[in-house]
Amino acid sequence: MNSLTALPLWVLAIFVVIATFIAMAGPVIIRRCIELERLRTNNEVAGFTFAAIGVLYAVLLGFAVIVVWEEFNHAVTTVMEEAGTADAIYQLSQGIGGNGGVTLRGELSEYLRAVINEEWPAMEQGQSSPAVTRALDDMYATSLSFRPAEFHDAGILAATFRQLAVLTHERRTRLGIAEGTVPDAVWLVLFGGAALTVSFTFFFGSRSVFAQSLMTGMLAMLILSTLFVVVVIDYPFTGSVKVTPAPLQKVLVDLSKPAQ
Repeated sequence: MNSLTALPLWVLAIFVVIATFIAMAGPVIIRRCIELERLRTNNEVAGFTFAAIGVLYAVLLGFAVIVVWEEFNHAVTTVMEEAGTADAIYQLSQGIGGNGGVTLRGELSEYLRAVINEEWPAMEQGQSSPAVTRALDDMYATSLSFRPAEFHDAGILAATFRQLAVLTHERRTRLGIAEGTVPDAVWLVLFGGAALTVSFTFFFGSRSVFAQSLMTGMLAMLILSTLFVVVVIDYPFTGSVKVTPAPLQKVLVDLSKPAQ
């Protein structure tokens, strides 16, 4: 579904409108093939069956919306925490004497630039950036080469390693979220269930085919609009509605400012 998520919102909106009009034509077509009286004889039984189908599909669709929404919020939180961790490493590097602190700050800047300029576009394709991995490795190597002369320096080094571990974890979490949340099997059930639920309304025997067509259109619009939301935010780093690297950009700006 990554290809659908990458489409502009207006294209997805057109799909929803076209599908709604197709659904509204369904009752008209069925009425021309089957007499009204034959349809009305099944209204009572069909009503109970439709209620069961509707409830089952509503539970599944609601669950999908909640899951992708929570994962989208998780992506936002992860990026903010990654930015906070990068800022913490920068502050800790101030306490590392000699060239070690300067080198670490430079590597941190390279890490942020690579994430913003290379890894963010790569995540839209479900991939990562080797440049970010190298920058992270360089930060570990620089920290390992630091030899603390005092107990205070040892504490700073330990805190730096903790923050590097957190930064690594947050990056891996971000890359995992970029791969999407809803499995292909669930997508099949979601779209298949939508088609089944909407098409079931074609076989009710309402005296006014216009009213029945209108009710079918409203149901189709509601279901398709909800699916639209799931599709748009399933991949939090892809498409028109996505998580941006703004928190990381702010940290990079702070790192670029000259020391007071």
